[in-house]
Amino acid sequence: MSLSPGDAPEGTQSISQSKTPTLLDDEESQPLEAPKFSPRRRRASIVDVGFFDPEGVDELEQSLRRQSRSARELTLDTASTDTVSTIGIKDGKPFDLERTLRKILHKREENDFKPRELGVVFRNLRVTGLGVSASYAKTLGSILNPVNYISSIQRLRHPPLRDILNGFEGVVRPGEMLLVLGRPGSGCSTFLKTLANRRQEYHAVEGDVHYDSLTPNELFRHYRGDVQYCPEDDIHFPSLTVEQTIKFAATTRTPRQRTGETRSEFVNWTTDVLTTVFGLRHARKTPVGDHLLRGVSGGEKKRVSIAESLAARSCIGAWDNSTRGLDSSTALEFVQAIRIATDTFRTTNMVSLYQAGEPLYKHFDKVCVIYEGKMAYFGPADQARQYFIGMGYEPANRQTTADFLVAVTDPDSRTPRSGVTRLPRTAEEFAQYFTDSDLGKQNRREIQDYMNEFVGKPERANAYRQSARKEVAKRANKRSPYLLSVSQQIVAVTRRRAQIVRGNMAMSIMALCSFIFQGLIVGSVFYDMPETTGAFFSRGGDLFYALLFCAFAAMAEIPTLFAQRPIVLRHQRGALYHPFTDALALTIVDIPIMFINITIFGILIYFLSGLQTSGGWFRAIASLFATDDWAQTFAGVSILAMTIYTGYTIPKPSIIGALRWITYINPTRYGFEAIMANEFRTLRGECTNLVPNGPGYENVSLVNQVCTTIGALPGELIVDGNRFLDLSFDFSYSNVWRDLGITIGFGAGFFAIYFLFTELNTTISRETSAVLFRRGNKKAPRSEDEETGATDEKAVLPETDKKDSKAALESEKPMSHVFSWQHLKYSVPIHGEADRKLLDDVSGYVAPGKLTALMGASGAGKTTLLNVLAQRTTIGVVAGDRFVNGQALPHDFQSQTGYVQQMDTHLPESTVREALLFSAKLRQPSSVPLREKEAYVEKCLQMCGLEEFADAIIGSLGVEQRKRTTIGVELAAKPKLLLFLDEPTSGLDSQSAWAIVAFLRSLADRGQAILCTIHQPSAELFQVFDRMLLLKKGGETVYFGDLGHNATAVIDYFERNGGRQCMPEENPAEYMLDVIGAGATATSEFDWHSIWKNSAEARRLEDEIEHIHSEGRKRPAVQATFTSDFATSWVYQVWELAKRNNTAYWRNPTYLVAKLSLNIFGGLFIGFTFWKAPFTQQGTQNKLFSIFMALVLSVPLSGQLQGQYIAKRSIYEVRERPSRTYGWTAFTTAHILIEMPWNFVGSLLLFLTWYWTVGYPSDRAGYTYLMIGIMYPMYYTTFALVIAAISPSIEIASLLFSTSFSFVLTFNGVVQPFNQLGWWKWMYRLSPYTYLIEGLLGQALGRQSIQCAAIEFVEVDPPSGATCSQYLDRYMSANGGYLTNPEATTACNFCSMSSVDTFLANSFNIYYDNHWRNFGIMIAFIVLNTFTIYVFYYLFRIRTGSLIPRFGKAKKASA
Repeated sequence: MSLSPGDAPEGTQSISQSKTPTLLDDEESQPLEAPKFSPRRRRASIVDVGFFDPEGVDELEQSLRRQSRSARELTLDTASTDTVSTIGIKDGKPFDLERTLRKILHKREENDFKPRELGVVFRNLRVTGLGVSASYAKTLGSILNPVNYISSIQRLRHPPLRDILNGFEGVVRPGEMLLVLGRPGSGCSTFLKTLANRRQEYHAVEGDVHYDSLTPNELFRHYRGDVQYCPEDDIHFPSLTVEQTIKFAATTRTPRQRTGETRSEFVNWTTDVLTTVFGLRHARKTPVGDHLLRGVSGGEKKRVSIAESLAARSCIGAWDNSTRGLDSSTALEFVQAIRIATDTFRTTNMVSLYQAGEPLYKHFDKVCVIYEGKMAYFGPADQARQYFIGMGYEPANRQTTADFLVAVTDPDSRTPRSGVTRLPRTAEEFAQYFTDSDLGKQNRREIQDYMNEFVGKPERANAYRQSARKEVAKRANKRSPYLLSVSQQIVAVTRRRAQIVRGNMAMSIMALCSFIFQGLIVGSVFYDMPETTGAFFSRGGDLFYALLFCAFAAMAEIPTLFAQRPIVLRHQRGALYHPFTDALALTIVDIPIMFINITIFGILIYFLSGLQTSGGWFRAIASLFATDDWAQTFAGVSILAMTIYTGYTIPKPSIIGALRWITYINPTRYGFEAIMANEFRTLRGECTNLVPNGPGYENVSLVNQVCTTIGALPGELIVDGNRFLDLSFDFSYSNVWRDLGITIGFGAGFFAIYFLFTELNTTISRETSAVLFRRGNKKAPRSEDEETGATDEKAVLPETDKKDSKAALESEKPMSHVFSWQHLKYSVPIHGEADRKLLDDVSGYVAPGKLTALMGASGAGKTTLLNVLAQRTTIGVVAGDRFVNGQALPHDFQSQTGYVQQMDTHLPESTVREALLFSAKLRQPSSVPLREKEAYVEKCLQMCGLEEFADAIIGSLGVEQRKRTTIGVELAAKPKLLLFLDEPTSGLDSQSAWAIVAFLRSLADRGQAILCTIHQPSAELFQVFDRMLLLKKGGETVYFGDLGHNATAVIDYFERNGGRQCMPEENPAEYMLDVIGAGATATSEFDWHSIWKNSAEARRLEDEIEHIHSEGRKRPAVQATFTSDFATSWVYQVWELAKRNNTAYWRNPTYLVAKLSLNIFGGLFIGFTFWKAPFTQQGTQNKLFSIFMALVLSVPLSGQLQGQYIAKRSIYEVRERPSRTYGWTAFTTAHILIEMPWNFVGSLLLFLTWYWTVGYPSDRAGYTYLMIGIMYPMYYTTFALVIAAISPSIEIASLLFSTSFSFVLTFNGVVQPFNQLGWWKWMYRLSPYTYLIEGLLGQALGRQSIQCAAIEFVEVDPPSGATCSQYLDRYMSANGGYLTNPEATTACNFCSMSSVDTFLANSFNIYYDNHWRNFGIMIAFIVLNTFTIYVFYYLFRIRTGSLIPRFGKAKKASA
């Protein structure tokens, strides 16, 4: 049952040719004249609408029939109320979905609903981009070099420009599919983006581009949602299910006027149809997933992207290399899905594909071939092959049309026909040849016909506008590209945000637990504070600490906000919703969550009020910056400003005039004043520090005593809390309601900034697309990439390099060992279910000099088998035997093999040569001299064709060169036994894939044993292999054996056992996958596994394996090369890792500059805030808080270094650990050794900008630097790495660190003095910051005098007849203090503290004499942290199984 035009009987009109193009378009509009295209022969293949899920289509038909019957029963004799979900169904007749769709369209025509359609036409199209003027990677040195700033200014004034596309012309009509072909860098992505109206990233787009009668500017401003560009990566919220993802798109693009159904019914029906037609019905409740959350398969995720685009009801779709990573059967299903969408909904689709097989190619109407930014062909797809043959080029044997079309644009791959002399060879000549050809003239005629009929027609443009306006919701702006009003968008996005939270409850639960945990701790620390003056300081500390913890918790959101930005950006470009509505939805959904968290937190610490204004601020910071590092830096300085200028750490009267303005713009100051005033307004504190008191003063009258607390009055035992606040902080209860209003205003302002910049700043940090080289490299290769200005990914090596590569291969000694496996089975445990079998009775072997392909559909177990053979499984049970020469594997088998993973995982800052040399140094035996290793690396560079890129930065390389680098890294290890490769051609264009496979062929020809999984092989690639192991779903063998010439052996096997005949032009690889029923929805009538087990080929395989074993056992067993797990010593591993990490940091100036800037600006900010603090009581306390706030900087600094550690840990665990390159202890040690010096540098800058500005004495700077410049960074570095060692992601690490750091900070005796800690005094002694702060402050200020400020003096009246000195001398001898008028007889002007030591000891339990003890204790804490890093890494990352012992059936781990 097809919905294509070709199925319509003569005299009728099919779906894709009817006047109503889109099933899901339901607007009421002015009549819109349907395009009257000239009759043209349908060139593309037809795809049945039930292709993906025939059972689902049947079920949908039955559901529609039931709905129709119910509707008729309800309406009885009333007028027809048919909707899209009920019409066209009659009882007793077979249901026909195509007929139903036609009746739906007819019904909408009756209601005058004329949905829109768009084609695109372009002439003289030229796209200009910024050229690459510098080909060298940035380093910290280049960033700090002032000469580079001058050149940067010059480039800004006169930017270098280059043509990316030039001279393009063509038309793509509604209902047509265009295939875009070209080598990487030729301009395919730019072409798709330009036609999809994505022009912002280019310098200029010139020429005529028309979308029917609309201009690109009008389309972008008002109808942006009608054009979608889909990048090759499928970006979705991973915790949303398939149904939620599609339903959300349908909700945001639902038109206002429909055929009678409600919005909800329309959305549900749309979702049902799309999930059914695209075979997603079984996965509706499954999360989409990502690399951390298991979700749907790759092919299903592609179809989710298609369904989402269709649910958004776009008229034009551009799909950029969307089959990357899919096997040929799944890739075919993707293109078939696009074909269904094009035929059914009459959309316009443009698709770029790499390695497109012939069945894929046949689904396209037109093809565009791009050659270095020039249009080499644009026209009918079924005439393109003959066009280039007529030009004078010959396709290779069984070469697909798409591969042939790309090959003719590659001077090294095209084959001129014999006898043809005058051939176009350059891109300009190809473009001119097409312009002069008959097809070029036909293309221009079609362009002119389309322009005459559709372009510049005001009535069509007006009809389109009227149609669009009637889709927009009633209260929405009619000229907005968004269909929903802002309020409707907020409702939809808020519902989605709630679904995201429900899908990722772990983070919410962790946040709640952190608040409960910290609330319990803080509440118990400040438990039952007495109403005395001794608790005045503690009450302020309680409230201040609550604010500080909430700020830390808000900072932990920054990584999460950056992670979701690309998804929001894609939806904004698709006109689904305003980005600020997502920010608002996040806020709305967070309100109940944060209310619960803060309520529990507030109850536990006996307070709740005004503590969350900082949350909006840190979200605003995240929306301002493009990188996480700079956001953390700005957030770190912000948290200093917001906490220091509350008035608690430094009261307003103590702030210097030049910075006092910060107090007035700090919202937390007003909130803190309000909650402090509210707390102290009724507080009448009984004085606990009367002067004089003690021995000799037992019977003194209160008239002759005074309370030393600020605000006390002579002769009064009670201190008024209001007076205390007024004199200490300049706070007043009369300002409470004003402060509340200001706090609310600031909160609203922060969220407004957050919403504004979320809407405006939609940029994301990207890696450079230009190939960059190491500074100091003598020269960079010529730029050939049309799109990026980078060197072309398919760079052509000079003939001398090719000869060197061949000579290097020939010089290698061939291998002689045969690797075999028999009856392998592998199963993994599934919680609550029986074990799942992934491999079932698989046998085979890999011989030296043979290239063996491992093939099968997605989910057949190819990568699983490769991992089992390479001993890289960590869970499950492996059964069966693996041998080398028929004997047991050596214990260092992993070290003697190479494994090229599908993902090219490398340290992005390394060069190609450095990566290969690192592998050679650590994986070749230590007995091999370094010169020999270096020489072999140069040989590997020649073998891999990487000499031109030896000094290129890996992170900037193209796909092919990264893949070659991955292979080179494994070759540099000199694998003695075998080379495994997992999909080495995935994501490559056909020419790059051929280059990689040809290189593998040359390795095999020199005796290398190779086992390689491969996806989407063309017939050419397939013929390069010698043998093949073919698996079906469930990990069952279908075939193992020789391919034969032109794959005749394998074709003969399948035809002989019941398979259909392979056509002469058919790709054998696609043929056999089709025969065995590969693909997401395909099936086979034969059980090919049973056929294999009973075949002569299977018996011959067993005989061959036994022969290999018997012959191999006559020779000595392969000995282990290494006695330990690794080739080199631990010390050598650490040394090489440290050198590599140091280079990587130097080439990552963004990270280092952000780190150093945070220390500099933080130090300056703290230093000038506490500028030259005097030696008064308040000044001494200010110095204490200057140290305390300097320690707060460790929160953002730790967040930065945790991100670096987790990123490098991923590289180690994905590639280098399974390869036995080095040990996990060496990795951790090297990271600490390199991270620490940069933190030393940062702390030195902090010290220099902070120490003297605060006013500490110069003669005591040495010890202070030792503590703040050495001990402090060592402690926070190791503590941050302890948290990172147990965290699977940076988001969780941020949350855990903020909670843990707050816990450590609680017990240092600053916000709650030691004498007030009560039961928690034992934790005071366990907190490392206790000793850090005591060491810093005690040594810097101890053994010095205090001179009280005027407000700190108290007046005491001596008894009648006594002088001040006579009355107070005894007290001062015991407790300290001094008088300014000792001979007076009244109003003794008394300062209760004369020595800093007395003040620090009485108030904070800080002693000068303990400073060296504190230094030693800090060393002990650092050692403990370091030890804990290794313990936690082992427990959480190395040790397999649960940390909690489980009883019952034990699961046996694989060897």
